[in-house]
Amino acid sequence: MTHVTIIGGGPGGYEAALVASRLGAEVTLVEREGLGGSTVLTDCVPSKTLIATSDLLTEVGTAGELGVEVPKAVRADLAAVNARVLRLAQAQSTDIAHRLTINNIAMIAGTATIESAAVVVADTADGTVRIDTDAILLATGAHPRVSPTAQPDGERILTWEQVYSLRALPEHMIVVGSGVTGAEFASAYNGLGAAVTLVSSRDRVLPGEDLDAANVIEDVFTRRGMTVMGNSRMESVERLSEGVRVTLTDGRTVDGSHCLLALGSIPNTQGLGLDAVGVDLNDAGFVDVDRVSRTNVRGIYAAGDCTGILMLASVAAQQGRIAMSHLLGDAVHPLELGKVSSNVFTSPEIATVGLSQKQVEESELQIDVAMLPLASNPRAKMQGVHDGFVKLFARTGMGTVVGGVVVGPKASELIHALSLAVSNHLTVDQVADAFTIYPSLSGSVAEAARRLHRLD
Repeated sequence: MTHVTIIGGGPGGYEAALVASRLGAEVTLVEREGLGGSTVLTDCVPSKTLIATSDLLTEVGTAGELGVEVPKAVRADLAAVNARVLRLAQAQSTDIAHRLTINNIAMIAGTATIESAAVVVADTADGTVRIDTDAILLATGAHPRVSPTAQPDGERILTWEQVYSLRALPEHMIVVGSGVTGAEFASAYNGLGAAVTLVSSRDRVLPGEDLDAANVIEDVFTRRGMTVMGNSRMESVERLSEGVRVTLTDGRTVDGSHCLLALGSIPNTQGLGLDAVGVDLNDAGFVDVDRVSRTNVRGIYAAGDCTGILMLASVAAQQGRIAMSHLLGDAVHPLELGKVSSNVFTSPEIATVGLSQKQVEESELQIDVAMLPLASNPRAKMQGVHDGFVKLFARTGMGTVVGGVVVGPKASELIHALSLAVSNHLTVDQVADAFTIYPSLSGSVAEAARRLHRLD
């Protein structure tokens, strides 16, 4: 029997453990902070739970358009919201532990070090445990990046892992960083009723996303009262007697009650003994892996945020599953980033799959594009939805769907049809011919496909 040792209990780790167990391996999983990792305990699950409350309040705020009178005093009790956030995160962690237990996976609470490709040492509360193993999977994740001039104190200057300790809604939250994490939290606190200033070092929010989508989000942000400061790079953040001050590199200052740092992530690859066994890291400290999650050292694999491939829970889980299938001789489908769907949980959401607008413009492929505003959709009109669109990319002549963008409420649910189309090389005609419900937001996906109909 093959013995697999997995370091890290996030999606990359626990999904790999379940696959390895099903394929007949003996599995030991070492986790130092809690099953589910940062995805479940401090990042994805908590933030999306907070966002769910914000989205509800945003919907309540538009109820008048639908003929519903709502008292103006409707507000969020942030202490209760954050208590629910942490409760749900812990419940999810407990569920994962149960799944691992019933699959006969040994779990060790401790900090792991790799002694060799065949030995992992775990430091636990009860002492040191030596684990002899046939293969190792690294799934150690990442942690928030901070700056020497902007040190979090957990009270007024916060990372995204620390915001759930807040007991009252910030009067004025300054969010530094306009990538996915920064935009999501800025949207959330704006929806909860806080004054929000978003400090972006780039000329627009969400610089890595579809330009049309980012423009919609920035327009919504400003319309809802958020202050968006483009081309504004942070120099430092300091604690004041009753708040914080953010100083920009051009000398301007912004004062607020709290500051959330969304400056990116650093991989958890230090202190694991990777140098000693010769595992290659890139210049940013991420583990180098191939499309089946192998490192350069035989028998050692890596998955998830510690690889920096694409920092999504779904990608981490897939990398972990692929690694175990490769190791244990099951059918393997190497990771295809061109088929990954992702979502930005702002309000409205941005969901994407396949080729992006930028990739289309930079490629030599001939691509047809159709873009349909949601405002023309009958269901959107009924629900009071004014912002958003569906955009499709298809190969000219062939009609094969190669990418798509959906901006709107629950875009994360609507993107699945386009994800299936991209993954299975469907044509726009096949997407258009599939029945949709009338009225429905998904009808706009089919309508956009119809606009790219091939003339035979």
